[in-house]
Amino acid sequence: MSTYDYIIIGAGASGLLLADALGRDTFFKDKSILLLDKSDKSSNDRTWCFWEKGSGPFDDILYKTWSKIHFAGKHVNRKTDIRPYSYKMVRGIDFYQHFLGNLKSYANVGFQLDDIEFIKESHDEVHIKGKKNSYSALQVFDSRFDYEKLKEESKYPVLQQHFLGWFVKTDQPVFDVETPTFMDFSIAQNGNTRFMYVLPFSKHEALVEYTLFSGKVLKKEEYENAIKDYLSETLGVGDYDITEVEQGNIPMSSYNFSKKNTSRILKIGIAGGWAKASTGYTFFNTTKRVKKLVEFLKSGVPLSKFEGKTRFWWYDLLFLDVLHQNNHLGSIVFESLFRKRKPQLILKFLDQDTNPWEELQIMWSCPKLLFTKALWNRVF
Repeated sequence: MSTYDYIIIGAGASGLLLADALGRDTFFKDKSILLLDKSDKSSNDRTWCFWEKGSGPFDDILYKTWSKIHFAGKHVNRKTDIRPYSYKMVRGIDFYQHFLGNLKSYANVGFQLDDIEFIKESHDEVHIKGKKNSYSALQVFDSRFDYEKLKEESKYPVLQQHFLGWFVKTDQPVFDVETPTFMDFSIAQNGNTRFMYVLPFSKHEALVEYTLFSGKVLKKEEYENAIKDYLSETLGVGDYDITEVEQGNIPMSSYNFSKKNTSRILKIGIAGGWAKASTGYTFFNTTKRVKKLVEFLKSGVPLSKFEGKTRFWWYDLLFLDVLHQNNHLGSIVFESLFRKRKPQLILKFLDQDTNPWEELQIMWSCPKLLFTKALWNRVF
């Protein structure tokens, strides 16, 4: 059995960013660190997008960046400048290659392929059984996520951000290369919160994605038919080729994920509740959590003490309560926000960087009766 100070399970965004942060920080130069994953991360299996002011740590691996966004709904159709923010896109393959390359330069960090069967915590260490080998560590950071166990929770609603996207190449120049479509609610809602999302790479190429915030997923052909209709009816696309397909599902819940943490095992990434509960945005939130975690580890405090609830947790909870009870009204909530407030303020709020006065402005722009009922039901 190989023994380490830290073992990180999963080489996704949270696992790779944590391994890289520990490897770069001289405080941990004497710590042995192992990253485990069942995949060698050699495929372009996902796309991450986020907004950021000015330059940032991922600029060298960005695939595309934009300074405008498009929002559309029943009563609004607006393209707006979001500066000083930029909307940035990172491809999974570029992210993996970059950070796995970084790990090779850290003498105390290793990466190994293995499929984890179970982990067990004892008084003084954590034992990990993989299909290939067994390991032990003083502390473990586990990004494995079990959707079914989350759905068993009854105290907090569990919605899903589920989507399917096509990377398309068109014969005609139909895409506005300067402006991604952040949300287009002009499509049929069919009792749910549904929108189209478009990332244009050129006038002929884009990612066109059909996304829902709802309790249940759809059959594959329903996503595909929605994209076909949007391409032909809304964008006026004739002939096109599908070059890649992207599909995903992100939990939307204010469940207290930290309940699963112990003094030696910490859930990270989506499994740790690092996805923004009200939107499903995970990538940039993960970078913030990793920074906090690295500083926390220097304190020597048990992992079970990491983080706690903030007022933004409550905002997300109320929003999910509204969507859970009135899923068909999600478009109205978002449309009200983008019609009454500048996108910069909305992005700042979603980044959890606003002050109480700015948060009051956001709340005042939302349908008040819906959120008042949700607050009443939570309090009483």
